[in-house]
Amino acid sequence: MDTVPAKHLLHRSRSTEWFGTDHTMNIYRGCCHGCLYCDSRSDCYQIGEFDRVRVKADALRILRDDLARKVRPAFIGMGAMSDPYNPFEEKLELTRHSLELIDAYDCGVTVATKSDLIVRDIDILTAIQSHSPVICKITITTTDDTLAAKVEPHAPAPSRRLAALEKLSGAGLFAGVLLMPVLPFLEDSDENVLSVVEQAARAGAKFIYPAFGVTMRQGQREYFLDGLERAFPGQGLKERYLRQYGDRYQCASPRARALWRVFTEACRERGVLYDMKSIIRAATLGYGDRQLTFFD
Repeated sequence: MDTVPAKHLLHRSRSTEWFGTDHTMNIYRGCCHGCLYCDSRSDCYQIGEFDRVRVKADALRILRDDLARKVRPAFIGMGAMSDPYNPFEEKLELTRHSLELIDAYDCGVTVATKSDLIVRDIDILTAIQSHSPVICKITITTTDDTLAAKVEPHAPAPSRRLAALEKLSGAGLFAGVLLMPVLPFLEDSDENVLSVVEQAARAGAKFIYPAFGVTMRQGQREYFLDGLERAFPGQGLKERYLRQYGDRYQCASPRARALWRVFTEACRERGVLYDMKSIIRAATLGYGDRQLTFFD
């Protein structure tokens, strides 16, 4: 596998509003899941050949040195730009070894992924949760495996992700769903959203955090819209998106308000958290004075 140079793996977050994390890290660069809507393709991130996965050179040593310099344990977000459980991770185990370092330095972690490979690391995630917060975030935008295969062509099917969620929850880990993006005109129906809530709750999800819409900006917009044309020929989705959103970045579903009402009612009925402050509070409860730092 090709490598790319890196000076640091840990980068301080501007705020702790996103699941309480104060640092982010990506040990891989690029992703081969092929999701049509991925914002990380945007020109502003300057990740050429995004579908080709590369690894940060000497990543584990750099991460160890970054962790050793921390005055107090960090709360680290993994998976913001590139999925830490891409297919190469099964053999390389760089994410697993990163988690071992995070555990050794008494740090907490949140992991966002579309892969069921995360269940391999339940043992380390459980060890981390014994001393620091852990949040496992499984992205599920639809429970329809056929639809998902068109918009996320190389990612594990939603049915596999739900099975992984059930294993994570069954192991006592704080796990839930990122219901984002909910694609306008494809996934923004009551039936789709309610199916995700119902099946996630059945799998033991502690939370579901939604975004009823999609983002589009330079570079990613072209890839997304052309991908829709290929995946859904004859449906005129590209023209419909351009007519509805033009060159906007934030592209909320026309049904966003109605979906929010349906979604929140379904979550409350099932005891599933859905607002960020409540999710962070529940995930960090019981970790002493460290909890206060996540709300600074």
